[in-house]
Amino acid sequence: MIELPKGFTLLQPITETQLTAYHQLRYRLLREPWQQPKGSETDELERQSTHRMIVDSDGRVAAVGRLHKSAQDQGQIRFMAVDPAYQGKGLGKLMLQALEQQAIKDGVATILLNAREVALDFYLACDYQLIGEAHTLYGQVKHFAMTKSLTSEKSLTGQTGYQSSLQTLSSLWQQTIPITQAFKFIPCFYDQQVFVVSADRSANVNLHQTMFAGSIYSLATLTGWGWVYMQLQQHKLQGDIVLADANIRYHQPLHGYGVGRTKTSLNQGDFSHYQEKGKTRFNVSVEVFDGDSLCATYTGLFAVRRANHEK
Repeated sequence: MIELPKGFTLLQPITETQLTAYHQLRYRLLREPWQQPKGSETDELERQSTHRMIVDSDGRVAAVGRLHKSAQDQGQIRFMAVDPAYQGKGLGKLMLQALEQQAIKDGVATILLNAREVALDFYLACDYQLIGEAHTLYGQVKHFAMTKSLTSEKSLTGQTGYQSSLQTLSSLWQQTIPITQAFKFIPCFYDQQVFVVSADRSANVNLHQTMFAGSIYSLATLTGWGWVYMQLQQHKLQGDIVLADANIRYHQPLHGYGVGRTKTSLNQGDFSHYQEKGKTRFNVSVEVFDGDSLCATYTGLFAVRRANHEK
């Protein structure tokens, strides 16, 4: 959980007004001083990215940042900026932490970024390692390649200890559902509330260079199945999980690295009579995202029966 100074709020820009203000701060601080045209503050990865901004109590944008996946387990942070009027409050570090926390949830193990020379000390203080000089923008703004591992103990502070269960689930899928090896689906996050499965782009792309609809359906199904499995683990129970019914709605093409997400508050069912009856059902809702973009919504009915070897 990111603790912001009083009067500030961390948001995902969603409305047209929010997005306009978000991009305007990017342009004003990162492009306008070098006489770059409007529009240069965006690129082709906007729809595949995670966008965050910090606003003050009046809704004015104080800081912005963007994360996108460059590989299934790798992310890049770009367009970090803090309005000079709000500097000195630690907002840049808090924005970076917010993006890193989202990256961990989405299965990112390593962050790469290109830091401007004036920001080197900031990123070094945030545990980024200097790789070397990257490029010079507009013939005068030097950038340096930097990296950070998100699998270190310090980065994983606040995790809830389900990494072993996630690894067991991944192995179970590979052993009992061999096609998951081809899809390269990886269960990557669970905290008793949110469950996330990441997908590799290259293993699921179609002729349109977007994620194959069948892969999206499979990702959503396994996300729902995996959430039920994690519920069993959380309650120290065993059982056989089967999909009884499902529906999916596709909203838009998925161009990047898809993730399936579900959370306990969206789902219905429990284990209150499981020991007595030996069976139960869960209605599970799953959303498939490309960065912040919602690409598909799925509902699945999963039946759980006591495993044959249980008494």
